[in-house]
Amino acid sequence: MKTSLNQQEIDNFSKDSAHWWDVDGPFAPLHKLNPTRMHYIKEQIVQHYDLEQKKNFAPLSPLKGLTVADIGCGGGLVSESLARMGAQTCGLDADTNAINVARNHANEQDLKINYQNCTAEDFLNQDKTRFDVVCALEIIEHVDNPDFFVETVLGLVKPGGLLILSTLNRTIKSAALGIFAAEYILGLVPKGTHTHSKFMKPSEIGALLRQNDAHCVDVTGLKYSVKDNDFTLDKKDLSVNYFITAQRT
Repeated sequence: MKTSLNQQEIDNFSKDSAHWWDVDGPFAPLHKLNPTRMHYIKEQIVQHYDLEQKKNFAPLSPLKGLTVADIGCGGGLVSESLARMGAQTCGLDADTNAINVARNHANEQDLKINYQNCTAEDFLNQDKTRFDVVCALEIIEHVDNPDFFVETVLGLVKPGGLLILSTLNRTIKSAALGIFAAEYILGLVPKGTHTHSKFMKPSEIGALLRQNDAHCVDVTGLKYSVKDNDFTLDKKDLSVNYFITAQRT
């Protein structure tokens, strides 16, 4: 049976899963990144569904009434942010340790999140639930069969709904900054986290989207500033990290 699961990648992350919510631990860059990526996600969803024009729109819970899946949710950083914005949230991850951490932390925060310890394809085959929005952030570069992965996650999106991905571009600059600098010089992420050959260009993901009845509605770059120790969005620079949002047609 075809699968997107790469057990070596799961094992690599699983060894640090107990530290998902340690802001100074191995997942510190994701904590630093989270406000910026949640801003992007919220803006894409609010714009797509024209939520600000609805009578029940509330700035503090702008995603109320929507169903969202977080694929490769890890310890729940994005899932909890989505839930706090009012979304009915489901988090999927093949790492048992990460899911246990996510469940425990959500319970401590009194957040109702449906966490499932499974791959996206397992969920697609076993559950009929489909979502208004599916997020697959920093995961496609860690799976096997990315073409199958894109097909699968789009299968979880309701017709007319959104898929939001983020990943690293396959460029010389991403090798220099996303791997050499981030892993070996600055120590932002553990050594061996990324494999440059598994990075995908926006055009490659765009082609996979079109093959699966979806079209790209936005591509935005993500830049890290060593000086400011912060992440910013950049429409023009996709050379290292980027987001891509697609609508299932």
